[in-house]
Amino acid sequence: MTREQVASASESEIITVHPHRWAVRRDVWGRLFAEASEEIGILVYSGTFIHDDHGLMRVLSDKARADVRVRILLGDPDCPNVVQRGRDEGVGDSQVERCRNAIHWYSSKLVPAGAEIRLHQTVLYNSIYHSDDQLLVNTHAYGQPAGDAPVLRLRRVAGGDWSAISKCPAQQAFSAMDR
Repeated sequence: MTREQVASASESEIITVHPHRWAVRRDVWGRLFAEASEEIGILVYSGTFIHDDHGLMRVLSDKARADVRVRILLGDPDCPNVVQRGRDEGVGDSQVERCRNAIHWYSSKLVPAGAEIRLHQTVLYNSIYHSDDQLLVNTHAYGQPAGDAPVLRLRRVAGGDWSAISKCPAQQAFSAMDR
């Protein structure tokens, strides 16, 4: 394919841009995870909005039990980057506590179903929610909670440049879980 054809196909990979994570309808999140047949990956500091939604947690648990690979990377509460994110958002130590809470909820509800939970110490510029050939990318804006930041909804399209996404740090972090 020519460079122009790849660029055109890549534009088709962008489904929509939501102005805030809270503006992404719940059914979008539900379908993202419910439609997965091979893999679900979540890279967040705490992802509290997911573990607070019992329906989404049920979908993730059911998928893990159905042999869909469910991998979740949560922020290590003892990591300086998590502490700094709390300071940047103006919430102090509550970000650390959110991570601890997330570790408890995701581990107690999803690990028994077969999900993999790991901790990371990465500076997150985006939270990433991956399901087979779809992504929701929640950008992070300095000093703002992730819920107030934009979300990009992307999908793999034949001829597009999805390979650039597969080389992103989140995918590398998910791959590192295999080692």
